[in-house]
Amino acid sequence: MKISEVAKLSGVTVRTLHYYDEIGLLKPSDTTEAGYRVYSNKDLETLQQILFFRELDFPLNEIKEIMINPNYNKNEALNKHKELLIEKRKRIDGLIALINKTIKRDNIMSFKEFDNSKIEENKRKYSEEVKNRWGNTDAYKEYEKKTSSYDKNSWTTINEEMIEILKEFADNSNEDPNSHIVQSLVEKWRAYITSNFYNCTKEILSGLGLMYIGDERFKENIDKYGEGTAEFMAKAIEIYCAPHGSEK
Repeated sequence: MKISEVAKLSGVTVRTLHYYDEIGLLKPSDTTEAGYRVYSNKDLETLQQILFFRELDFPLNEIKEIMINPNYNKNEALNKHKELLIEKRKRIDGLIALINKTIKRDNIMSFKEFDNSKIEENKRKYSEEVKNRWGNTDAYKEYEKKTSSYDKNSWTTINEEMIEILKEFADNSNEDPNSHIVQSLVEKWRAYITSNFYNCTKEILSGLGLMYIGDERFKENIDKYGEGTAEFMAKAIEIYCAPHGSEK
């Protein structure tokens, strides 16, 4: 299937599929002579697994780490996904039943149906289990080691530093992304990540730049400091990391 057909079938945008390819999460099995992506049935199965993980709020970088692990067990993961989704369905069924009773004016003052703690706790446990079993990259291990010692004050300082740098990107968004001042900001951002989380190589930084515009949660958070900041930041990182040109 061509990329437009996959987008129509899955509900995932063409831009997102491009992004999944660029970060190595979902690469098409083939390309046409004109350079257009072509996806096989196996590729579609992989996309389905990615969407299951996304349904459970796994970040894309963690999904990639998990799925490239040679010990990754698809059926085991799917069974766990099913368990968690069944819990979600039970909660939704409970809320629907409560709404119906309220419409009938049964005057039932019940709030247990709103309780999402069990689902969140099971998601947390599953996330930890998955990371322990399949998320074993050096960057993740370094991240775990560094952040394990951070207390509340440490996180406050780290977050304040992050906000300061993002505001600098926003304040300089009218500059040429290739300018010295902007490229210095990229270097500052890279040093911030390396100092606080893990060794941010150019390869990792390039992937992060793509994530800032490909993942709506990242884009929305960065754009809080100025509309278009995420796009500007991603472009500056692209120049800094000097990646190959984009594919069709």
